[in-house]
Amino acid sequence: MNKVIDMERKVTKFGNSLGITMTEALRQIGLELGDAVQIAVNEENGEIILRKANKVSLPVGISPAFIETLSNVMERYEDTLKGLKDR
Repeated sequence: MNKVIDMERKVTKFGNSLGITMTEALRQIGLELGDAVQIAVNEENGEIILRKANKVSLPVGISPAFIETLSNVMERYEDTLKGLKDR
């Protein structure tokens, strides 16, 4: 059974951003400085869910630059690609 720990924090200003501190909660799920997180927002019930992002290693021969270029092409031609999918 998962243990849920309730914490209450106040929203604070960090530079030009709003945020909260939750160091202990982040430690409990194994997050450290520099780790990536996935954020899901449910506007209907006011929930924000943070999850530790899965670290993915690129296959040998695939560079981060290739992935970035591929992502840009997919974004630029999103409608065209969706149209091809439905054929």
